[in-house]
Amino acid sequence: MTVSHLFLRYVAIGDSLTEGIGDPGPTGGHRGWADRFAETLAVAQPGLTYGNLAVRGKTSGQIKADQLGPALALRPDLVTVTAGMNDVVRPRFDPESVAANIEEMFARLTASGARVATMTFPDLGKVSPVARRVRPRILDLNSRVRVIAARHGVAVLDVFPHAFTADPRLWSDDRLHASPIGHERIAAGMAHTLGLPGYEDWPDPLPAQSPVPALRARAADVRWAVDHVGPWLWRRLRGHVPGDGFSAKRPVPGPVRPQHAAG
Repeated sequence: MTVSHLFLRYVAIGDSLTEGIGDPGPTGGHRGWADRFAETLAVAQPGLTYGNLAVRGKTSGQIKADQLGPALALRPDLVTVTAGMNDVVRPRFDPESVAANIEEMFARLTASGARVATMTFPDLGKVSPVARRVRPRILDLNSRVRVIAARHGVAVLDVFPHAFTADPRLWSDDRLHASPIGHERIAAGMAHTLGLPGYEDWPDPLPAQSPVPALRARAADVRWAVDHVGPWLWRRLRGHVPGDGFSAKRPVPGPVRPQHAAG
């Protein structure tokens, strides 16, 4: 995207990442990278309207079934798609099925005339010991997303290769969702990916900080397992799905008003 080609209606679809979990809004709810990115777009295009259909916990199949049709009905000229992480962390992962879901979304959205953008997933194993076992799945899915995106002319924010994503300051306490700083970086990366000037430094490392002593780091791992991994496993065993009972936070596109919050 160049300054001479600005978007008038932006719609985001996806899961908790795009809903904004991990980035509290200044007046409640969740802000997130998509809100932040919409605010950036609105600076250059004050008439921009923005809708966000993302819901936490949704798989690629659920996003395709529940959000793709409504997104197309809104007739956006820009759509961002994040899908697949909730498939990756499930016991049974079918990469071909996930890729087919993502490709159908890319195909139908680009066929509508919308500019489409997506992103790869970072190496969660660098910040979450439990997530190391799904690293091969993330590598597989990222590779498929890159190929599918190239086939359909979809822009890709490729976060996986960048070392700064392992910085714990970019992650919430659960080590699965981005922190406010992480969401801010994703928004900047998406702005750069779509050609907005001034965001070339989005993957730069954060300022250095003193290393955490090994004993304290180990204690933090134990506390994280007790506070987050145990409850997550218990909810899964009971059949609880994170998105149950939740709906889109911005189902109707509207004007974008800048927010001011930490991060």
